Amino acid sequence: MARQSHSSGGKIILAEISLARSSQVSTTVSLNATQDSDEFAQESTYSMATEPPATDKLQVDLHVNYIQSLNTKKDDLEYWLTEHLRLQGIYWGITALDLMQHVDALPREEVIKYVCDCQHESGGFGGHIGHDPHIQNTLPAIQVLATLNALDAIDADKVVKYVASLQNEDGSFQGDQWGEVDTRFCYIALSICSLLKRLDDINVAKCVEWIVKCRNYDGGFGNQPGGESHSAQIFTCVNALAIAGALHHVDRDLLGWWLCERQLKNGGLNGRPEKLEDVCYSWWVLSSLATIDRMDWINPEKLTEFILSAQDLEDGGISDRPGDMVDVFHTHFGIAGLALLKYEGLRSIDPVYCMPQHVIDSLGLPRLHQHNERI
Repeated sequence: MARQSHSSGGKIILAEISLARSSQVSTTVSLNATQDSDEFAQESTYSMATEPPATDKLQVDLHVNYIQSLNTKKDDLEYWLTEHLRLQGIYWGITALDLMQHVDALPREEVIKYVCDCQHESGGFGGHIGHDPHIQNTLPAIQVLATLNALDAIDADKVVKYVASLQNEDGSFQGDQWGEVDTRFCYIALSICSLLKRLDDINVAKCVEWIVKCRNYDGGFGNQPGGESHSAQIFTCVNALAIAGALHHVDRDLLGWWLCERQLKNGGLNGRPEKLEDVCYSWWVLSSLATIDRMDWINPEKLTEFILSAQDLEDGGISDRPGDMVDVFHTHFGIAGLALLKYEGLRSIDPVYCMPQHVIDSLGLPRLHQHNERI
């Protein structure tokens, strides 16, 4: 593959995202490039194929160019409405690029500086420079820095102190100072502390107790006790329990049946019963099945076909379903799902942390999904 030199003027590459999820308001996310005025556009680093791309192949060149070439769109309303999600977008883009073996397509030092600039004195990270800290933005910051082998760029003690300060007496975690509680935040707290090897700094046992209260009769988990089972919440609870060494609380067969029933006739997966298929659930459902060792309960060939059919074969990127507008959120989770399916040419991904397996291995963390005897 032909390579050219990176532009030296760009401060950071981000992306424009359209993000729609079941029972949630559709959000358009702009993760934009901040560049010097004399270098508004960065030349693509990768050459494009001259022949029409095949619909049954992952178009790596197109997707690398798509992530790399998303530029400043300050005239768009979305730029100002969605800047709180830019740090998460960096994580989606960097992880997808690493899985495609092109992590160097974005300027490493500039990405690291941007992430560090999002940190507050409290230790938490905002979604963009100057935004209030939130635990949901703190995890992608740690994930990006770990992927780029740059965790030493921040004060880990501050991060852990910030996370610990958000744990409630019942073991749950709130997202920030305003008190919202969600099982997502339990997973995030455990994941951050595990990546930093500081699990002892939070009350893991109490957190497990609270997560178990969110388990439902169908084997799934909700966002709070009594909440409806949802594939994304199941991902957070199952993998939080995996990090905590508490997967014995999961009824694997019961949950496996609920998860495998998310696959529709077209091969795609949905988030809960009676909902449409969506590429992002290729990750939320499949990763949970991987962690509980039930991946063989879905049809991998049909799911692969569905993900590939959602590609934009002209400009790159992957959408929520075929025919819709692409975004970096679904591009990331589509590629992550294919990596779990061991798609040729992609690096392995860890289903617990949603990070390249080589990064987790480099941190010396155990492969939690391989430590669970099939029961």
